[in-house]
Amino acid sequence: MAQATVWAHATVLPPEPASAGKARDFVCLHLVEHRLLYLVEDIRLVASEMATIAMVHVHESFTLSLEEVEGAVRIMVTEGAPPPDDHVVGGRPDLGGQALSVVDGVSCAWGVDADDNGARSLWASFAVRARSS
Repeated sequence: MAQATVWAHATVLPPEPASAGKARDFVCLHLVEHRLLYLVEDIRLVASEMATIAMVHVHESFTLSLEEVEGAVRIMVTEGAPPPDDHVVGGRPDLGGQALSVVDGVSCAWGVDADDNGARSLWASFAVRARSS
């Protein structure tokens, strides 16, 4: 059974250095809007790393999405098809070495999904604390 989405936001960013800052601003705005202040710093850091990975490895506009699904906030960068020189390290695409170490270190889980057309999405999830009424 699919998880119910509580809220979702997305933006398209160009492959330029300023997009890392725009990604940080985007997630900060929406996490504050949804009163998830305790997640801001970790998700801002991951947004910056993911945007940088997209710029370096894809060289085209990418979609940054942020959503809450039953107990977790998920951030995702959706890119185009992988470049032909990508390779796999340890069963996962080698997308950015140290950048993925940061993602791994601060998120609850992360991964890479690909659709039938080869478009790839890098995602990370973060636990949401129970809200008081």
